[in-house]
Amino acid sequence: VSKMSITNTPTSNDACLSIVHSLMCHRQGGESETFAKRAIESLVKKLKEKKDELDSLITAITTNGAHPSKCVTIQRTLDGRLQVAGRKGFPHVIYARLWRWPDLHKNELKHVKYCQFAFDLKADNVCVNPYHYERVVSPGIGTLMVKDEYEFENQPSHSGADGHHQTIQHQPSRPGGPQESFSNPALLPPPEGSSSASTSAFSSLTAGASTPDYWCSIAYFEMDVQVGETFKVPASCPTVTVDGYVDPSGGDRFCLGQLSNVHRTEAIERARLHIGKGVQLECKGEGDVWVRCLSDHAVFVQSYYLDREAGRAPGDAVHKIYPSAYIKVFDLRQCHRQMQQQAATAQAAAAAQAAAVAGNIPGPGSVGGIAPAISLSAAAGIGVDDLRRLCILRMSFVKGWGPDYPRQSIKETPCWIEIHLHRALQLLDEVLHTMPIADPQPLD
Repeated sequence: VSKMSITNTPTSNDACLSIVHSLMCHRQGGESETFAKRAIESLVKKLKEKKDELDSLITAITTNGAHPSKCVTIQRTLDGRLQVAGRKGFPHVIYARLWRWPDLHKNELKHVKYCQFAFDLKADNVCVNPYHYERVVSPGIGTLMVKDEYEFENQPSHSGADGHHQTIQHQPSRPGGPQESFSNPALLPPPEGSSSASTSAFSSLTAGASTPDYWCSIAYFEMDVQVGETFKVPASCPTVTVDGYVDPSGGDRFCLGQLSNVHRTEAIERARLHIGKGVQLECKGEGDVWVRCLSDHAVFVQSYYLDREAGRAPGDAVHKIYPSAYIKVFDLRQCHRQMQQQAATAQAAAAAQAAAVAGNIPGPGSVGGIAPAISLSAAAGIGVDDLRRLCILRMSFVKGWGPDYPRQSIKETPCWIEIHLHRALQLLDEVLHTMPIADPQPLD
């Protein structure tokens, strides 16, 4: 039998198809078949010219790392991430999840000493051999791409085109009460003094900036109706709790239990009972935001920062934050960079579009150049609202939404909040002041 299995293992001289088929047999099942196949096909094609590396990969995977193997490298991309089936992720993480640890979080990989092209070494090529990395379970947040049956209410799953789940789960750091997380150094953001080029550029830009009197304002909604007044949190209260109790709100506490709504249905009433201790929002430094789930039920968050951390497109995923997890959901520097880039893109596109309309662009682009025109109008279509969205967090209590749930948008969930971050909105005003963008004009 062993002879058979040895001879059945393909080599780099075999057809791509049979190599992919063989490697597919060893996947761990955390990803959909479509995604796994595309990821493996793309890797095998890239290695076809490097036969010794392809053989190393085949040996490593088919023997489950029983034999030492060489580095298996692909070229590093500009942002370090690899796109597979419309999703972006770090290459070494994608393949380690595929063949070794389906629930791996991107911060949990450490390369072995003899790996010469490990991701962290920042070389032009990146080693994606899963057996050149070890898993160190971080005390931080585990990200699981799995479905939670209780939350699905026995509805059929509405998975993405790829059969891939868009709800990313964030577990607490480890079993034990929330008090453990408070003293956990791995969960704290880097010290204020941490220096890097972008940091210093950012501090000089915001130096002497007036801090707003209120660091955020919170609006509470039931389905698509705002209930009660918007609650403003003074800068003197960096930590605010939003809970389901009936005490009067004030200062650092917004109580949703006391708010009445004539349109409230029985389903909303039932969901509200489960808000309980709710969530705690904490503003750190000049405007980063962390969330702690104090409720007995998970909360679901829309956060561009977490999307980016998970290697997703902004607005592409919903993040499920479990009871007692403590997690960063907003980064002011990153948001500022993003709004500057988007405003610059929109401004350049609008100018190019105006020139194209006036017929001032000679060359191939002007002759039936339908593709450039489409991408231009899409970029020129970035309006102020799109940029404002970068400065807003949305959070649903108890019930999830998105492709994995019967509810397609947060406006279909029974009780949710929208948080406007004032320092970020202030920075947006400054960006728009230096780079005004016109709101998109309707196309005739």
